[in-house]
Amino acid sequence: MAEYDGSAVTNKKKRSRRIKAFIFLLIAVIVAGLYFSRNIWLPKIRGVNHQHDVIINDGVLARGNYPIEVSGGNDFQLDCVGENFAVLTDAYLFFYNQKGEIIRKKQHGYTNPVMRCAGGSVLVYESGGDDFCIENAEDTVYTKNFGTNIMFVRMSEEGYIAAVTTSRNYDCEIFIYDTKGNMIYERKCFEHVNDLCFNEESAGCTISFINAQDGSISTFAEEINFSQGDEIWKSEGLDTVGLDIYSHNSGAFVLGLDACGYIENNGEIVSFYRYDGELAGGSSDGIQSAVAVNNYPRRKYILAVFPNSTKKPMEFEFDQPLIDVTVKDDIIYVMSKEMIIAYDFTGAVRATAEISDSYSGFVRSSEHIYLKGFNKIDRIDYKC
Repeated sequence: MAEYDGSAVTNKKKRSRRIKAFIFLLIAVIVAGLYFSRNIWLPKIRGVNHQHDVIINDGVLARGNYPIEVSGGNDFQLDCVGENFAVLTDAYLFFYNQKGEIIRKKQHGYTNPVMRCAGGSVLVYESGGDDFCIENAEDTVYTKNFGTNIMFVRMSEEGYIAAVTTSRNYDCEIFIYDTKGNMIYERKCFEHVNDLCFNEESAGCTISFINAQDGSISTFAEEINFSQGDEIWKSEGLDTVGLDIYSHNSGAFVLGLDACGYIENNGEIVSFYRYDGELAGGSSDGIQSAVAVNNYPRRKYILAVFPNSTKKPMEFEFDQPLIDVTVKDDIIYVMSKEMIIAYDFTGAVRATAEISDSYSGFVRSSEHIYLKGFNKIDRIDYKC
């Protein structure tokens, strides 16, 4: 009878434990790798079942009245007004229908005009001037004149107007007007207000202002209710120079010069994203947002997509510089030099269209995309 070798059995058990430990460690490394690279592979996995739904738009330019020639080079403003669109040049305001036919043409006297469109109307004012006007495709709705200079004016979808002006005794003043031009709220500010966004149904607004914090410039946000006349919440400082603020039901999104972030309606900053490059464009609709960033030295061009205020953004890398991005009706439209791509907020591609590299911007209507070129406007059909 063979003698029992206890040491051999012990060695086998040790070897078995080492193999199991190695396999466990390997699985842990793989899982960790997948977790930290999820922003790269997860959108692709999510989009696999949607690839058959991708619409390839032909990108063929409309004919007839297109291209629309615009005098004054590339320095004109373009935006949609309902189913039509408006164009502001250094001398005129034009209203066009979808066919490119002029509905209305009005000469203005502003030196540095600014246009804002919302709710079927157009707001025109001069930065540094002392008056603004509200226009539609038929006539001038009303005008308002101030004794001080206008810093900026904003308009809500319901037709409410917010004018921020300079002041002799304060840093600035805010004036809110209803749809008939009657002032319903006034506020004298000790802070430098740099943007304002109406909240839902224009019952109040969210303002952003710039101030120093810990030796650097920060952007703060504050929500105001017009009927109560008090602040609802005020935020901590966001470490960036704010450019635009977007209000949503549970807070606000701040688009900054070198970073962006979400603020909850208790004033807490719940997310912060620092750009790895130069901001090319940003947009927000509701709680959904997107920013386009170009890092030219590294040839890295990133679209960062924020489905909500708490999740980390999904990042999509492009092989050419990005020009602009728009969020509209749960879809992100991003323009590069040769392509316009539409994504949904799962990361799936919804539609594409090839374009030439001669455009500097675009606006999205319900059926079309209007392309802004040097002294011209083109239109392409874009299904999504």
